Amino acid sequence: MELQQAQSRVQNDLRGQLLQALGGLVVVAGAAVGWQQFRLAREGQITERFTRAIDHLGSETLDVRLGGIYALERVAKNSPDDQPTVTDILCAFVREHARWPVGAPDGPEHPTRTVDSHIPWLTSRAPDVQTALYVLGRRAGHPQEHAVYLSRADLRRAQLSKAQLAGANLRHSNLSRAYMPDSNLENSQLVNADLRHAHLQRARLFQANLRGAHLHHADLRQANLRGADLRGANLSGAHLEGADLADARADDTTTWSDTHGRP
Repeated sequence: MELQQAQSRVQNDLRGQLLQALGGLVVVAGAAVGWQQFRLAREGQITERFTRAIDHLGSETLDVRLGGIYALERVAKNSPDDQPTVTDILCAFVREHARWPVGAPDGPEHPTRTVDSHIPWLTSRAPDVQTALYVLGRRAGHPQEHAVYLSRADLRRAQLSKAQLAGANLRHSNLSRAYMPDSNLENSQLVNADLRHAHLQRARLFQANLRGAHLHHADLRQANLRGADLRGANLSGAHLEGADLADARADDTTTWSDTHGRP
């Protein structure tokens, strides 16, 4: 009888443990299903917001386009995996709405004969383009993101203070009179870019490609130009006080500042 009672207690304990295990599995399964449903719902919301933002970018109303740009920025923050796509879309938006088609049969003269001092700031001239630049300049880094591609864009008098544009492609773009102090342009492509009268104080241009760039009267005080390629660049009248030009590449085609002396 004692043996039977012991066996009965063991069986009851096993049944209790089995029931507890089954209950735990039910709880885990329920949590997994709930998480899956939450994830699918969240992805659906992000997809809906993304689609709506793209529709807003194509609107003819300025306010709606601005809302679309900020909506894309929020999508990139809430879903980092979508950030590379958002960056590509905003770059395409800037190139489409601020064209500077250098080399095309009916393209603009590059550089222009004079730098227009009366052209409005980009914030007034094309506020949606300027807003897209703000978003691109303050985005967080992403390992799968393509380099910012803004080649052949009309960015005259753009405001890009402290913009994070390392590795950006700005070949043949017009950045005359742009306000870009403390901007990060390390390893960027600025070949034949128009940077006349641009404000580049303390800009980081480490190993930037500035071959053939037009830097007449640009303000490069305390800029980091270490290892930059300045072959063919025109720096006549440029302010170079305190600029770091260690290991910068130059040749006979480089035109140095006649006002502030050759570094």
